[in-house]
Amino acid sequence: MDDKQAQFGTPSGKTGLVLDDRPAAKGGAQTPAGDGNAGAPKTSAPAAPLEAAKSKVRMGDRLLELGAITRDQLDVALREKSRSPEKMVGSILVDFGFIASDMLTRLLAESTGLETFNINEALIDPEAVKLVPRNIAMQHRMLPVSITEDKAVVAMADPFDVMAMDQLRRYLPRGVQIEARVCMEDDLVNAIDRNFGYEMSVAGILREIETGEFDVSAAAERDGYSHPLVRLVDALMLDAVKLGASDIHFEPEELFVRLRYRLDGRLQQVRTFHKEHWSAMSHRLKIICGMNIADRLHPQDGRLSMRFGNREIDFRVSVLPTTGGENIVLRVLDKAKAVYSLDELGFSGVNRFEIERILKRPEGIVIVTGPTGSGKTTTLYAMLSAISNPKLNIMTLEDPVEYELPLIRQTQIRENQGLTFGEGIRNILRQDPDVIFIGEVRDNETAQMALRAAMTGHQVFTTLHTNDALGALPRLYDLGLEPGMISGNISGVFAQRLVGLNCKACRRERLASADECRLLGRDAAVPLTLWDADGCDECHHTGIKGRTAIAEIIYVDDGLDELIATRATRAAMRAYLRENGQRSMAEDGIERVLLGDISLASLMDAADLTSRMK
Repeated sequence: MDDKQAQFGTPSGKTGLVLDDRPAAKGGAQTPAGDGNAGAPKTSAPAAPLEAAKSKVRMGDRLLELGAITRDQLDVALREKSRSPEKMVGSILVDFGFIASDMLTRLLAESTGLETFNINEALIDPEAVKLVPRNIAMQHRMLPVSITEDKAVVAMADPFDVMAMDQLRRYLPRGVQIEARVCMEDDLVNAIDRNFGYEMSVAGILREIETGEFDVSAAAERDGYSHPLVRLVDALMLDAVKLGASDIHFEPEELFVRLRYRLDGRLQQVRTFHKEHWSAMSHRLKIICGMNIADRLHPQDGRLSMRFGNREIDFRVSVLPTTGGENIVLRVLDKAKAVYSLDELGFSGVNRFEIERILKRPEGIVIVTGPTGSGKTTTLYAMLSAISNPKLNIMTLEDPVEYELPLIRQTQIRENQGLTFGEGIRNILRQDPDVIFIGEVRDNETAQMALRAAMTGHQVFTTLHTNDALGALPRLYDLGLEPGMISGNISGVFAQRLVGLNCKACRRERLASADECRLLGRDAAVPLTLWDADGCDECHHTGIKGRTAIAEIIYVDDGLDELIATRATRAAMRAYLRENGQRSMAEDGIERVLLGDISLASLMDAADLTSRMK
């Protein structure tokens, strides 16, 4: 959504609707005096779209045009409106049963250019809810669902309600932009009841559990929102999303359940719960993910989608029976953070240049290697986004499709239905592709088809599980590809790792020891400054805030192709690459250490420096 839509403008080409003939309250477009927010922007901006809408199609006329109501029904609603000017015509039609509330919501969204919002499937930030009193939220049918430093996402029944906007600005921090979402009124009222009627913070819910008596079995009910364990599950998921966790681990032991988040690649223990609560919590998780709650003996997989403000969050859920009970892991797939640009991934200048050279080659296979969690798919998505344009047909085969990319046709592998990677490539080649992305080369059939695609003039992107870039070649040999066929058909090979960045809020300088100078290849007689981070509230006392990529990248030129064709030894190929300026992953990481971006300890966790320990 662009800024104009966020300010309630109607996009060009859309039909504007008059929501009602309600007169604006005197001074309604001004911020009330003495509200303590005198410096905040005036709320007169929403009035212009409202007047513009009134010059276009009225709500009743639009409903007549759609055949949703009759002329008699509209006359009845207008007569009722003359008695209750504060009500919208649309709301009156819903109250009388002439139209369904979801139709009114869709028409409101059409008239404003705003998105509709299913508040029943949303994760609502309790910190945002606390900003507005319950009576104001109920009176004006609005509920803040998320807030950041510069933007508040608010669910509203009527985004044209100028008085509601005036009231809302009184309670929001100065300078925060309001981004409205159109919500069904009944759902909104229920959400206000839920969020103001019950404790929503994790700490508050835990206190409620400790001091109250509750029926544990009631937590499994879909509509049992009043049960604190139901709210606790939602609050923990929201907490993980706000912290930027990539995974949520519920790990039952004999007497307690351990909760851990994976933050910046590291598992961190967050809380522990008494084991008596785990049955209800696991039931709740399995129900919302569509799993069988009666089956506790077999592994299960599920998926869940929820909204957090204006972000769509997917959770991929895995349940595995263990000796302590059912272990549950949720992978957090935040679509707002799905695709990074190559610049955002943090590649060094040398590696960034090599990537550009590889992407400019019109055909051939590009391979990204590394262990699970090293960012292979993220890097490939960034490369696909970099080359994506309307002139190219980019098609993918993934298992599973985690994020949807614009202008790219993505296909989910379904091996139980016969759609394997190999079969998928055969079908994609009939779809006139320019670029093909294969999630992983696992077997001979997939390797052969990928090579065939490259030989017929396509760019092919894929991943392999190897420890370094040169390890991709023997892996391809093991999959049955001949060196003579591989030669000339590989554009480049990446190996990468993700390394935690030093927290800028608490990092500090120190002098390197003699052993550290030796690891870094520097003279110990010359003072060398390194950076470490001790940990603070900003980084959750880990010293790590964010991650960056370190990599070794091989651009496959004619000389290396000749070595591949003759199946040269690894040592011969490594010597050739060194002569031509290729640097290792360790050297790439050392550059980042010397710049202060990462600590030496973090680098040693990610890259092998043992050859330097002499």
